[in-house]
Amino acid sequence: MNNGKRMGGFTLILIGIIAGIVLWGGFNTAMEATNTEEFCISCHEMEQAVYQELQDTIHFSNRTGVRATCPDCHVPKEWIHKIIRKIKASNELYHKMLGTIDTVEKFEEKRLELAQNVWKEMKDTDSRECRNCHNFDSMDFDRQAERSADRHDEAIDAGYTCIDCHKGIAHSLPAGYDPANDLPGEAEE
Repeated sequence: MNNGKRMGGFTLILIGIIAGIVLWGGFNTAMEATNTEEFCISCHEMEQAVYQELQDTIHFSNRTGVRATCPDCHVPKEWIHKIIRKIKASNELYHKMLGTIDTVEKFEEKRLELAQNVWKEMKDTDSRECRNCHNFDSMDFDRQAERSADRHDEAIDAGYTCIDCHKGIAHSLPAGYDPANDLPGEAEE
């Protein structure tokens, strides 16, 4: 009888481990499936609005051949930050299903508010996703245009982050955006 209890306990642990692996694998697969540009632009509003704008920027096509995709700029790489962003994104999907933003016109009506939310998040995280590719520590100011190098030096001294100066770098600025309403040091470019 005692030997049977051990086998039952071992079987239960083994089933638990296998179930955990399967569940983790499914969770990770879902995380990666929703972390692609194809998923992001599967919404008509995204494909017809912001994705079209991105194609006209240096982040889409440039001399180096490096291209930023939606998740590169909008989803953190680190696991815990990625999970937090995915939870926040579930609210966006919820509103898509509710019909709050299910047309390009509705998206444009809320675009300023949505942009401000993204800008605030970028400001709060010190433009973490921008810094995956652009980092003051790895910039060669001698190879930049004089104006850019001077502005980056000023930004470092003032403690600015990327989004303070680069709103509209990958997407059109929303109707109603007024740089005069930005915090000191923030400006469009």
